[in-house]
Amino acid sequence: MDLLVHPCPSIQNEIEVPGDKSISHRSVLFSAIADGISEIQNFLPGADCLHTVNCVRQLGIEVEELSSDALRVHGKGLHGLSEPVDVLNVGNSGTTIRLLTGLLAGQDFYTVLTGDESIRRRPMGRVVKPLRQMGAAIWGRKDAQLAPLAIAGNPLRGMHHQIPVASAQLKSALLLAGLYADKETAVTEPAFSRDHTENMLQALGAKIQRSGRTAVIQPAPLLKAQKILVPGDISSAAFFLVAGAIVPGSKVTIKQVGINPTRTGILDALDMMGAHITISNRHTSAGEAIGDITIEHRDLHGIELGGDLVPRLIDEIPILAVAATAAEGQTIIRNAEELKIKESNRLQSTARELSRFGVKIQETQDGLIIEGGRGYTGTVCSSHGDHRIAMSCAIMALTAQGPTRIRNVECIDISFPGFADTLQRISGQGN
Repeated sequence: MDLLVHPCPSIQNEIEVPGDKSISHRSVLFSAIADGISEIQNFLPGADCLHTVNCVRQLGIEVEELSSDALRVHGKGLHGLSEPVDVLNVGNSGTTIRLLTGLLAGQDFYTVLTGDESIRRRPMGRVVKPLRQMGAAIWGRKDAQLAPLAIAGNPLRGMHHQIPVASAQLKSALLLAGLYADKETAVTEPAFSRDHTENMLQALGAKIQRSGRTAVIQPAPLLKAQKILVPGDISSAAFFLVAGAIVPGSKVTIKQVGINPTRTGILDALDMMGAHITISNRHTSAGEAIGDITIEHRDLHGIELGGDLVPRLIDEIPILAVAATAAEGQTIIRNAEELKIKESNRLQSTARELSRFGVKIQETQDGLIIEGGRGYTGTVCSSHGDHRIAMSCAIMALTAQGPTRIRNVECIDISFPGFADTLQRISGQGN
């Protein structure tokens, strides 16, 4: 399926975006090991999160679909999961396979995890190695560097992990394993990554302490089921925030968005570029901060970013590169080598597709260099099977002269079902 996008003179609209992908995954997984019935509202019914639902069902947990974005999960407690009769297929979801690897390492049964071609290329060694140090029995291709992975539940030893990269998926896998360890488990990161796992487990009753970049979890708590409201995904909101920032005369409000400080790097980066951003209606739910974000078009300027800011906007770098195309001067992004092992090599894919519009963009070893300007031309783009690349191209197309066609956009449903409809509504155009 292709998406045809025409240039847009201005955007004046209020919208909502789907539930947060990271929190949707965790709401199902953690409710499965809680005692009692949890109700989840504003769940993201995207392909990745639905694979998590299917895996949980295969582990013996009843999950009712109350509506397209509401679930009821019948949790069975920490030791209530059961051995699946078939392989667990996570599809394209890196979050699902990495968090499940940690969760299943301490179970008393055997499991096999696999995924699509992309997942089978993505590195699992950074998760497997520390889990093996805890006593986990895990096998897989290239000594468990790659999926499929086979996991035979083993008693686990609590320990202190110094992980080499700031990764919420790796941290979460180790904290979940820590629930089944013989003593406390600590994880120290080199920089802050998103903390949805700590927030939700704590809300469910887990004993977690946080000090700086270290999280410490105690084993064997009683997790209690509860109602969980999933906030709108700031990674999805980022596409329309950038649209509002770069399309002249625009003002866009995105309602009920998660504004967890570990996820708001995109707001900080846009603010550094000169965007006008306001946040209203602030409140919290299950430990997560929520608010309405409004952005108005302003002239932007190029920036340099890297270091601790990058983990807080790692998923938003492709769309931040689109913002940089409209900024005066040069934007330099560093320390983003993690993007090479996403659904596509996002550094390479972003550079390749934006260059089709006439953008002067250079891929570096760990980032991108973008020369800002105007006068871009509509083109034909490839999604590379990557939802964030597809949506970034669609927003870029709003400021190009002439139509742009993006090929193979089915992948957008992984994180943003209804993206094309939302784009049509805010820009007044169809496919």
